[in-house]
Amino acid sequence: MSRDAPIHSWPGSYYINNEKRWESGTLSLTRTMVRFISSQSKECLSSFRLSRIMEIKMESSSFIFSTLTVLEEGNVKHWFGSLKPNRVAVFNVLEHFWRERLLSPTSEARGAECHPSKGRELINLVVGAQRRLEDTGRVLSHQGEQFDNMMQGLEKIDSDLELESPSWWPFGKLPWKTQQEAKAEDAAKAAAAISAGKVSSRSKVITSIPAVLSKGGDSDLKPGCLLVLVSSLEVRDTNCHLLHRFERNEIDEIRVHSPYEITVRQRFIGKPDICYRFLSAKMPEAMSVLEMQYKKKMELTSEYAAFKATPLSSPSDKEGTNWNEGKAAVFGPFAMLNINLTTEWQ
Repeated sequence: MSRDAPIHSWPGSYYINNEKRWESGTLSLTRTMVRFISSQSKECLSSFRLSRIMEIKMESSSFIFSTLTVLEEGNVKHWFGSLKPNRVAVFNVLEHFWRERLLSPTSEARGAECHPSKGRELINLVVGAQRRLEDTGRVLSHQGEQFDNMMQGLEKIDSDLELESPSWWPFGKLPWKTQQEAKAEDAAKAAAAISAGKVSSRSKVITSIPAVLSKGGDSDLKPGCLLVLVSSLEVRDTNCHLLHRFERNEIDEIRVHSPYEITVRQRFIGKPDICYRFLSAKMPEAMSVLEMQYKKKMELTSEYAAFKATPLSSPSDKEGTNWNEGKAAVFGPFAMLNINLTTEWQ
């Protein structure tokens, strides 16, 4: 039975608890699973569902190690080290897909968890509340910008009124200017209304998705969000601060690596291109909009073709296997002094 195609993969090493040693290989994230495949034996050393993860942490030892740990249901702890490009990037991607899995589990995940634990329910509540706070903060930030613009407009109108008539004229506007200015005012209001309508429609947000993003390669993947507007694409961080805006007519290409990963590029002559990479569990929701707006600029890569050609795993596949199953690897490799020092450490 074919396995899911990986959304992303990273070279690294995995700690085999019952053999007290590290094994080099590849850590892979799929639609529903996390797997580690040995580079020597090509055997799957660890495999578990995203829905079974209880905690993802970055841990370190006072001796040598700098690792990423994943706690699975049943108190099974998995240790991953020597991750490339770095463990922070891997952590951000895994946490994003795990969080989105908790918020909107598929029917397959629900089937595997007919009776969720109290801990899982609490996690869902906390993560859901955090997402709602993020959304509320984003809305308030936009409303604050609109309010600032409105206040600036009112201040300009007030200053214009003060300069409209000379101080010695006691009756308001000068009579010979009244009709002329009334017409000019009406024309200005009409033009402003049309302009405001255009600006408002151009800045309308069609969809917004949480994402893990980087400017350039994979080494600096950080959480943020991608906003698809009528006239542009906006890249924002977790605090909703604008990192970059791609105007619609300035985008040269959108490369689709998988249904969950895209790269947006703006080319320049005489200076480096601006390129952002986006990974998101919600990317399929934005893809339909991107296809409509940027159809001629979208390019499906060979990675995408390979991803789509790989069938989904059968729902009857095992929930996941690992060499540590049944063992509560609480202390992990840090408790062992006879470690394999041939591993490449971070």
